[in-house]
Amino acid sequence: MAHRFFIDPAHWNPDAPRLAGEEAHHARHVLRLAEGAACVVFNGRGEEQAARIAGMAGGEVVLEPGPVKRSAPPACRISLAQAIPKGRNMELIVQKATELGAAALHPVLTERTIVRLDRAEALRKQGKWQRLAVEACKQCGQDFLPAVGLPVSLPDLLAARGPDHDLVLVASLQPGAGRLKAILAEFARAHGRTPASVLVLIGPEGDFTPAEVGLALAAGAQPMTLGPIVLRTETAALFCLSVLAHELL
Repeated sequence: MAHRFFIDPAHWNPDAPRLAGEEAHHARHVLRLAEGAACVVFNGRGEEQAARIAGMAGGEVVLEPGPVKRSAPPACRISLAQAIPKGRNMELIVQKATELGAAALHPVLTERTIVRLDRAEALRKQGKWQRLAVEACKQCGQDFLPAVGLPVSLPDLLAARGPDHDLVLVASLQPGAGRLKAILAEFARAHGRTPASVLVLIGPEGDFTPAEVGLALAAGAQPMTLGPIVLRTETAALFCLSVLAHELL
């Protein structure tokens, strides 16, 4: 299987593709690819191109262009708003959410979130998580790169992102939460179609507080049960994305 490399859409030129920065370094100094080696480049927006290494120019890798393949966008844009867990679990969530086709990832700071970040640390984390998403795309053959946002509070997320989606779901342990199939069936009855965009909110260890759930509901979110078993936050995120992908993609 040919090695895959990411080219930012701002620099995507299928007539004269080039690798620069970290991707060029990886091709030249880590993989030690020689002239003539086959590879695949992609822009994270559904386009990938077969290519061969034609030479090196300064710090860049010059590619001989091949055919371009364009993938159809997914039927539903599924975004994950994830309360940042402790340790390195957010890295796992970013990697697996990318593999499962998430369109966007929104790290969230909640009342029960253990992690606290200043502006500089938030920017550093965002950059790291975005690079992990790129690596996941390269490894699994995903041509649509999810955008990883800056960590934000739940109120700020709901104010900025909630109206952008047909359906907002909040995973909830509280009584009265509905099953996903029933929520989607009700949406289809009300709108005559399946949702084109979904935002799913996953709480931290210990779940969202009742006040946070109330805030999400007031913003139009629908409470969704994940069944009788209490799942870890990273398990809940991947479970929701898997089920939503099965139902909507």
